Amino acid sequence: MLLLLVFLVSILPLSTDGGKIFWGTEAKPHSRPYMAFIKYYDSNSNIRRCGGFLVEKDIVMTAAHCHGRNMRVTLGVHNISENKTIQVIPIQKTKLHEAFNNTTLVNDIMLLKLERKAQNNSFVKTIALPKSQDWVKPGKVCTVAGWGELRNCALPDTLREVNLEVQNSQKCQEMFNGYNNFTQICVGNPKEKKATGEEDSGGPFVCDNVAQGIVSRHHCTGEIPQVFTRISSFIPWIKKTIKLLQQP
Repeated sequence: MLLLLVFLVSILPLSTDGGKIFWGTEAKPHSRPYMAFIKYYDSNSNIRRCGGFLVEKDIVMTAAHCHGRNMRVTLGVHNISENKTIQVIPIQKTKLHEAFNNTTLVNDIMLLKLERKAQNNSFVKTIALPKSQDWVKPGKVCTVAGWGELRNCALPDTLREVNLEVQNSQKCQEMFNGYNNFTQICVGNPKEKKATGEEDSGGPFVCDNVAQGIVSRHHCTGEIPQVFTRISSFIPWIKKTIKLLQQP
């Protein structure tokens, strides 16, 4: 009997708190209308996907390491296998941070200029950005959403979300070479072992309806803590870059 119980536990989804599972739960459809689904080809011509978020009607923010060929942005999507509410908009221009390092993922931020403005409705809306002086502190619990890997590294069709806690910077300094607390946020919750996956890259770390971070360094096997880009430290660069991108 004991062996049978162990077997059942191993094949059933791990859950607590009424169905909450590791690597998040399915989000309420269209409860995060700022989310963008990004598809592209990498240098080896493999199809990749990332998350992103709408910060202006024609500007999507994501991680710089999500850059690739033939990038396409889909807004208003919950289930990527359905297309009832979506807006698919080609990308006109891309701008990676000039000091982005693809090895250490320092300055992992990118802006995408869409060919046309998105139509705001109940499925598509922008999200607010922080002010330069905003600073999310250790202990703050915020939310990440995306279409990233599940516990077994399989990819879901529906948007999922998970609550994660800001950690003391020392945790990330011990685990990640070159961690910089000024431009990055140490995020996770080691006790609960929640994490984001590769295809959550570029998604927003949302605190009180403000995008405070961008999913950057992560792993679907649950390596915790993780490193997110700290948006408030890039506000001057963001404002300057949006003006440049929006010029005719």
